[in-house]
Amino acid sequence: MSIDVLWGGCVPCGAFFFCRADISDRRQGIKHAKGAKHGTESFAGSIYLSGDEVHGRRGKWSYVAGLFPGERGHMELVYSQGKEYHIGVARGEVGRYVILPGDPGRCEKIAAYFDNPVKVAANREYTTYTGTLGGVAVSVTSTGIGGPGAAIALEELIHCGADTFIRVGTSGGMQPEVLGGDLVIATGAIRAEGTSREYAPIEYPGVADFAVTVALRDAAVALGMRHHLGVVQCKDSFYGQHSPEAMPVADMLKSNWKAWIACGALASEMESAALFVVGGVRRVRVGSALLVIANQTRREMGLPDEQVHDTDGAIRVAVEALGRLIKADDGR
Repeated sequence: MSIDVLWGGCVPCGAFFFCRADISDRRQGIKHAKGAKHGTESFAGSIYLSGDEVHGRRGKWSYVAGLFPGERGHMELVYSQGKEYHIGVARGEVGRYVILPGDPGRCEKIAAYFDNPVKVAANREYTTYTGTLGGVAVSVTSTGIGGPGAAIALEELIHCGADTFIRVGTSGGMQPEVLGGDLVIATGAIRAEGTSREYAPIEYPGVADFAVTVALRDAAVALGMRHHLGVVQCKDSFYGQHSPEAMPVADMLKSNWKAWIACGALASEMESAALFVVGGVRRVRVGSALLVIANQTRREMGLPDEQVHDTDGAIRVAVEALGRLIKADDGR
């Protein structure tokens, strides 16, 4: 059979080189990689699979299940001594279940709900702690702000073996009944951002995993957290939302914002659409629980608009939901 192998890459410019390789034996066997090109240069050579690694004349790569029929995954280039290049984590250092806040400063607060939490890594916007819940390894990794960083974190955590994710973040309410301090559990996301467009056509919906969403709803009910379930809007520009009149495309921004509200979008944030689409493409489970900080629709209507910045309620719901998912998975 043939597979595409990530043969080399340039970190500064982001260029990658692919080779088409014919491989007949998953465990070992040397075959010729032929026909790959990047620019005017061509790359060819021999590769072989040995255990969980792919070896070639130009280096060594990790093998990820999924290259062969009936499996899931893809090949990734490892830049930095066996650890993921951006998050600085290796397989075995994170659990299958991961909470994803945006703010690195929130990770320690979340990890305090784990048993025996240990700080695993901190690089750029990505901070990771790992501990246990009910004896099962769980982790928290921050993603920074926006879809690109969130997608990188998700991809690299998947490389490390994680497959169940809950984003815990903040949002701004869009419907008048969505109040500051409420929790929005996203069932889907409007893809008004750019990252997800490099994974799937715009017609592909950004949808949360059903099991994760149900676990979040049940956790919110159990903890008495006022919550809403529905679609959220995701964007790239924070100030495009809050100061549209300062933008050359003000008319478009204002028109779209009114349309999202008319369509029933509950809240606006920046990461869930990318996470849902990447999760769908990579066949992993992703959900989102979002604290509503405030509601600009209410302000514009002249209604009271309480501002709430304490994320502890959303965190407790996410941890409770993770525990429920672990129990449900263990019972299968």
